[in-house]
Amino acid sequence: MAISPAQNISSYIIQSQEEEIKRIAFELHEGVGQTLYSLYTGLQFLESGVEQPAAKSYLRDMALVLEKTIQEVRLLSVELHPPTLTTLGLLPAIKSYIKLYTSTFGIEVKLENKGAEKPIAEHNSIALFRVCQEALGNIAKYADTSNARLSFIWEPVSLKIEISDAGKGFDVKKAINQSSGLAAMHERMILAGGQCHISSAIGKGTTIRISLPLT
Repeated sequence: MAISPAQNISSYIIQSQEEEIKRIAFELHEGVGQTLYSLYTGLQFLESGVEQPAAKSYLRDMALVLEKTIQEVRLLSVELHPPTLTTLGLLPAIKSYIKLYTSTFGIEVKLENKGAEKPIAEHNSIALFRVCQEALGNIAKYADTSNARLSFIWEPVSLKIEISDAGKGFDVKKAINQSSGLAAMHERMILAGGQCHISSAIGKGTTIRISLPLT
């Protein structure tokens, strides 16, 4: 399938954005994250040396707030660009993201992996990760559910991914017209040479199926 000039421009813009996002994620993790952790350990040290109950309780509360902030910064860093995506690949990056996602939102994600994992070009891995990320993010925001399922199906010539929940559901046509996130999911998969299909019903949940050729 031939790629149009408009698609080439969109692909270039997305690639440039990803490079900048990667830089910001690194600085957020290595700079802000490390500084917050140093403050957190400092508060714990102070708490251990304080005897007054009121002061000790205050320091403990501050340490808990800081611990929650560190967790949020870590999730934000991974959402921007998971380091494992570049070093270990798509599936480990998804596993790492799900772990942080569950601890942050309290939503259990059942991950299924079927077939033999195959190498994927980095730009395609990023596209797939972003679509999964958007889908899970929407579940946390709108689905009103405590469980979700994410399935990887490795076939000889393609990878199929399914993200589903049994939450509120929504009107797909109306939502795609109103949501830049859903439209971006379609756009990313088209640029990667794949497909994205969203199905949902009010009160019955949502299923997102994406596929990408591997040849």
